[in-house]
Amino acid sequence: WALGCAGSKHVRGHPAAPDSAGQAMWVVGLTGSIGMGKSAVSDMLRGLGVPVSDADAIVHAIYAKGGAAVEPLSREFPGVVIDGAVSRPALSKAVLGDAAALKRLEALVHPLVRAARRDFLARARAAAEPLAVLDIPLLYEAGCEKECDEVLVVSAPPSVQRERVLSRPNMRAMAPEEAAAKFEAILANQLPDAEKRKRAHCVIDTGAPMESTRAAVAAFAEQRRPLGAQRRRRRRLAAAAAAAA
Repeated sequence: WALGCAGSKHVRGHPAAPDSAGQAMWVVGLTGSIGMGKSAVSDMLRGLGVPVSDADAIVHAIYAKGGAAVEPLSREFPGVVIDGAVSRPALSKAVLGDAAALKRLEALVHPLVRAARRDFLARARAAAEPLAVLDIPLLYEAGCEKECDEVLVVSAPPSVQRERVLSRPNMRAMAPEEAAAKFEAILANQLPDAEKRKRAHCVIDTGAPMESTRAAVAAFAEQRRPLGAQRRRRRRLAAAAAAAA
């Protein structure tokens, strides 16, 4: 199987303990380096009816015309706003290889993304969802694991990762040397896959056949939904006891 999980003693927010994410449901952080198949796993979870917050989709929304990030990024990085929207290629060019510029970008964008995630979790909680997933590419890098009960890392062999990334249309449009250099620059800004796997509570290997990956995702969702349901029941009982006291 393509699913590997640590023992329950390593999972924050174990059903016998208060929830670390502060939610009446089970909150999973989904992450993985570029080209590891995280988007495919995210889509599989949605197909199973699990609500998923996509950090990339949030960023697209706040970069769009009228989005919350347009004005502050225009001030901080002149020239990255074109026709009223943030140009991702221009912004990427402005920060790629510049650690200080990247930190300024994160300081502006991360609070906006966190606010959107809080809204997502509030909606999922109001809908009595037992399980919610936060799809965050730079989860560990941004310290977002503290918002989750556990972290699910999507991984694949380095050769598979490299082939996937370099076969993307935007990469194929570049000279091979330029594409390879961009790939390495992106990796340099991400926590190494080996470290992600080490920190993860669970790992799904998307280098396995698609059927195995799909089965692993289904098993993961099936195992986690009861944890959120148990947490919600405990909260209802605690509220009832407090009201009766």
